[in-house]
Amino acid sequence: MTSKTSDTNELFEYVLRLGDTTLVLGHRLSEWCGHGPAMEEDIALTNMALDLIGQARILLKYAGEVEGKKRSEDNLAYLRDGREYRNVLLVEQPDNDFAFTIARQFLYEAWSMEFLKRLSESNDELLAGYATKALKECTYHLRHSSEWLIRLGDGTDLSHEKAQSAVNDLWTYTGELFSADDIDNAMVAAGIGVDPGSLKGDWDRAVNVVLEEATLERPEDGYMAGGGKTGRHSEYLGHMLADMQYLQRAYPGCEW
Repeated sequence: MTSKTSDTNELFEYVLRLGDTTLVLGHRLSEWCGHGPAMEEDIALTNMALDLIGQARILLKYAGEVEGKKRSEDNLAYLRDGREYRNVLLVEQPDNDFAFTIARQFLYEAWSMEFLKRLSESNDELLAGYATKALKECTYHLRHSSEWLIRLGDGTDLSHEKAQSAVNDLWTYTGELFSADDIDNAMVAAGIGVDPGSLKGDWDRAVNVVLEEATLERPEDGYMAGGGKTGRHSEYLGHMLADMQYLQRAYPGCEW
């Protein structure tokens, strides 16, 4: 299933990054359940959360199999501390308001669209199959978040202000999406992973089109925060995990 030239530890770390990123973003979206601005949007956000958590289950199960230590997807999701998580910093940022959630989703999905297209050509059969399936869900997520960002940006003065503020605040976390390290390079060399830097041009074009239609200014590329992929996170992840992992920590071994 995997390339014989790949190192097991490198593949484990790579898949863990993908699984953690979708899991954390899925949980962030799930926090809107029952709190959406309208019933239809409440349902839409919940469905997108379920899509992402479903993706995370596939990836974390595979990561456990690659690791070979008999850790299930539940073990990896609920029984690790914050520094063991490998998600990018963008997805762990808290839901300040609806505009922030939409902007975060748009910036991530615009990246995910290009990433999944390339991952679907992976030498790893499971990752290629996962990407093909996830790409269908990503297409809807990107369309949904794009339409909402345009509506907010080109809406009232207040909605425009909130949308612009959200994009400005989140921009510093987008650079990590395109940064490569030894794990990324090893997976690219093995024909398994995707070169993050190769996605930047297409992401720029997709983001610029939507921002222009939304009458929002694109922030300048200044300092870019990073470290999530190696376990260095913001304080927000710890708070989120305390909530997400509570049941499993309080009742060890419980099953749905």
